[in-house]
Amino acid sequence: MNIIYENEVKALGASVDEFAGGNMFIIFGENAPDELKDYCYLVSVNPIHGTIAAGQYLQIDDEEYRITAIGDEAPVTLAGLGHMTINMSGKTVAELPGTLYTEEADVPNIHIGTKIRIVEK
Repeated sequence: MNIIYENEVKALGASVDEFAGGNMFIIFGENAPDELKDYCYLVSVNPIHGTIAAGQYLQIDDEEYRITAIGDEAPVTLAGLGHMTINMSGKTVAELPGTLYTEEADVPNIHIGTKIRIVEK
């Protein structure tokens, strides 16, 4: 298994639950703009080791989801700002450039200390 990206949730925005049931969530580095911070899971800005691609897996703690599409800007904003939207709708075409898409699933319970990884098997 090759770890492409790895991070840990450091804090929760006050309004992250507003996306509950929407099959999506947002991560952002600690320097998230004030107008977005309340809607994000805050993480460190960590490097990406390789290329993020469909067919890899998003791991959230012990759960694993196959990546189905990745927007062109998602790796850029993830590496530079720690920012990426994760959409768990199962879509196979990236409709938004800053979004990573996974197989259809409900967003798992994310809390301080949750580990987020992108891996290639």
